[in-house]
Amino acid sequence: MIEIEGKIVSRDVFEKQFVCDLKKCKGACCVAGDSGAPLTREELEILDAEYESIRPFLRPEGTAAIEKHGVAVVDAEGDLTTTLVNGNECAFVVFDGNGTALCGIEQAHAAGATSFLKPVSCHLYPIRIKQYPDFDAVNYNKWEICNPACQLGDALKVPVYKFLKTSLTRKYGADWYKQLEAAAALLQKQQS
Repeated sequence: MIEIEGKIVSRDVFEKQFVCDLKKCKGACCVAGDSGAPLTREELEILDAEYESIRPFLRPEGTAAIEKHGVAVVDAEGDLTTTLVNGNECAFVVFDGNGTALCGIEQAHAAGATSFLKPVSCHLYPIRIKQYPDFDAVNYNKWEICNPACQLGDALKVPVYKFLKTSLTRKYGADWYKQLEAAAALLQKQQS
């Protein structure tokens, strides 16, 4: 574990390789699992405020689930998450012509309909962050559905922290990410 400004970063973030391979996984992380995407209270407020701008980019099934349950629910573990469609995919998921799951929020953002990119938990995946009173635990989450991403990351030699540079910078800032890069360089030097 490496500590950077109150964030405890797992060594897997430096050592594991990862590059999303949507052609192979078809966006399974947006469809599989027991809960929707973890949300912060601030993100809930943004989604509530921006929903009407995002709605035209969603499927009827997604809008029906949101209109019935809201943009977010509290899951079985007590976490705030995006609403699911019939206990399956995230209500904000849309599918392209090849059946690949895409983010309707992200599509709305790309079209200029909202300034909200998507939940930071989605942007950070495969990293999951657990907040504690005194620190954040920044961990790599290994999930079989991401095996194609691990294989592509290995082939391209891209560690998790490099693949997630934009999202880690979004979460913690550019200065923090520079410290993360310095820690990665130090770890690599120690292993050589």
